[in-house]
Amino acid sequence: MRTHSILVILFDGVQPLDVAGPLDVFSAAARFTGSASTPPYIVRTASLGGETVRSAGGLRLAPDLDLADVEDPDLLLVPGGPGVGDVDNRLVTWLRERAPNVKRVVSVCTGAYLLAEAGLLDGRRATTHWASCDYLASNYPQIQIDPSPIFVRDGSISTSAGVTAGVDLAMALVEEDFGRAVAHEIARLLVVFLRRPGNQAQFSVPLSAQIARSDPLREVQYWAVANLASDLSVPAIAQRAGLSTRQFARAFAEQVGMTPGRYVDLIRLEAAQRMLTDTRDGVIRIARRCGYGTPEAMRRAFMREVGLSPTEYRRSFAKSSTLNPDPR
Repeated sequence: MRTHSILVILFDGVQPLDVAGPLDVFSAAARFTGSASTPPYIVRTASLGGETVRSAGGLRLAPDLDLADVEDPDLLLVPGGPGVGDVDNRLVTWLRERAPNVKRVVSVCTGAYLLAEAGLLDGRRATTHWASCDYLASNYPQIQIDPSPIFVRDGSISTSAGVTAGVDLAMALVEEDFGRAVAHEIARLLVVFLRRPGNQAQFSVPLSAQIARSDPLREVQYWAVANLASDLSVPAIAQRAGLSTRQFARAFAEQVGMTPGRYVDLIRLEAAQRMLTDTRDGVIRIARRCGYGTPEAMRRAFMREVGLSPTEYRRSFAKSSTLNPDPR
């Protein structure tokens, strides 16, 4: 087993959890790799001039090194925080010159701003905190911003959404380096989900969609989530809302921000994803419970939205590698 070197950038206004979350994941790996003499990761922090920084909220962080003195690590982690807009230009220059030599570059939350400013995300797909995606997209149009997933991996560079998504990305990297069993044990130790897939949305559908202003539409939204196996065709739920199909479709799209059909597709898919990873129910039963009718209909939905079949999704993201699903 070889040791992977990790360098974490520090600056005034850095978000402490962007640093501590991934760091805890990497440091915990030593407990489960079976080699006391060869640590899986050596994590060091560095700042301009090696100076202590004041993080968001006032916590002081003392770096291990001056950025001018570091060797190229195996993995470079760039956290975010409210200070990204005021960092010294020398830090951006350092990233522009040194990051291309690093095998894996990772940003957490608005750390993507620094990678973007250094030109490292040009022509790449990337994400950041949902509240910052529009800003990043408008100021760096050469980047393909995807506001939905919790993390995106494009070649040697990975970007993640807000704060705790950095933990998910770190878990994915540990799994890549040392296997699923080690990542699973770290998840148990840290009491985190093993592991949210990168393409999981930053928000669940009911949170990401707008809540309708009018009571009939709002009640239909809630009812649909609780009754996935029911007839959720537009005419049927329009009737439940007491509106004509045309009136309902127009009002729903205006107030919720998506068509009724799209909303139903997404809440069914999200429920199926949850059942595949959290239960032993077989694909046939899950398809029926989520209102797909047939496993083939559910498979088509997964391939279209996730790029994996339900069986592949379960194999990749089930909470326990020992989960034996009921075949029914």
